[in-house]
Amino acid sequence: MTGLHKSDFKNPLLNWIDSRLPIFTMMEKEYGQFPSPKNFNYFWNFGAIATIVLLVMIATGIFLAMNYDPNTTDAFSSVQRIMRDVNYGWLLRYVHMNGASMFFAAIYIHIYRGMYYGSYKAPRELLWMSGVLLMLLMMATAFMGYVLPWGQMSYWGATVITNLFGAFPVVGNWIVTLLWGGFSVDNPTLNRFFSLHYLLPFVIVGVVFLHVAALHISGSNNPLGIDVKSEADTVPFHPYYTMKDSIGLCVFFLVFALFVFFMPNFFSEPDNSIPANPLQTPNAIVPEWYLLPYYAILRSVPDKLLGVICMFGSILVWFILPWLDTSPVRSARFRPIYRWMMRLLPIDMGVLAWVGAHHPEGIYIIEGRVFTLLYFAHFAALPFVGIFETPLPLPESISRPVLPARPGGGGGGGPLPAGAAAKPMEKP
Repeated sequence: MTGLHKSDFKNPLLNWIDSRLPIFTMMEKEYGQFPSPKNFNYFWNFGAIATIVLLVMIATGIFLAMNYDPNTTDAFSSVQRIMRDVNYGWLLRYVHMNGASMFFAAIYIHIYRGMYYGSYKAPRELLWMSGVLLMLLMMATAFMGYVLPWGQMSYWGATVITNLFGAFPVVGNWIVTLLWGGFSVDNPTLNRFFSLHYLLPFVIVGVVFLHVAALHISGSNNPLGIDVKSEADTVPFHPYYTMKDSIGLCVFFLVFALFVFFMPNFFSEPDNSIPANPLQTPNAIVPEWYLLPYYAILRSVPDKLLGVICMFGSILVWFILPWLDTSPVRSARFRPIYRWMMRLLPIDMGVLAWVGAHHPEGIYIIEGRVFTLLYFAHFAALPFVGIFETPLPLPESISRPVLPARPGGGGGGGPLPAGAAAKPMEKP
């Protein structure tokens, strides 16, 4: 029959569907036969892990929204009803609540891997930038979700963060009024945040599709940071990496289950178990842990407007990372100075998170300012590191470093002789 796609699936139902809508052929091509570098390590699991956690968050969020009342009078009590009266409501809420932390943990590792191995370099600039956009969308979604329980920390967190936009000249007050829907954080604010919190995950799914499309066009990076030279450098994504991702998912969800069933309130603030009271300010207004470094940067700058600019700039600087890093070498494995810089960066972020969790007084003010300067110094130094750093010699092929030594054939760790092509491994 003309006009139909020729499907190779033997199952009659799959063949009938695929011949009219070749979705299974596309999935087989993009996720089955897709050639992937053979030397991925377990850091490459976290993209798939983050995708699965996103689906879990959407599924649990839909069921929670069925029982949630986005009204300042009833929001807090509706959350308590979900916990106590809705069948498995406690499980849905604990999975959703802890899922946000697990989601950000996976994303931070995913981003760090991209930075360490230079996955933002050409031709993957748009891939990297779409990932940074995903990060910003996730932060906005998480912040709005934090407001919905309408406890003390929810209310005052919304008040503090939305007031930050008032620091912008000319348009600041207009933005704050738009976010509030009035002249203070009240019922219109809660309704807007609930609507956006429900909508943004589906926007995130759309950007994820663009992110994956960009990945499949430009191809995956690898720990060596060198391009694929031949078919011998790759393996099909399935079954090699579907199995490897499955192992990573099992370990990750074991940790996830540990928090859900044994430490469900580990990441939550006790003050958020108290109904919101506009007349009583908590002793300390603390965001979730995954926002603490940026909160510390905000408070480390004495000027409010400059602090807001630095806070947003600490993430927006990631957009221009492909152009800040001038080194022709991607992977930190072959860049001695950059490798040490990337080892110090998570320490810097950890100290900033520690500072953000404490009152801005005494030693915490000094630490905050010092480590804020170190954070921005990391990115400011990248153009000069690329110029003055002497990289180590790169291997000529992905296959050479990962293949074992062969009798009479030399070791497996050095570069190939000049002009030699990588050959597939011989089958036993």
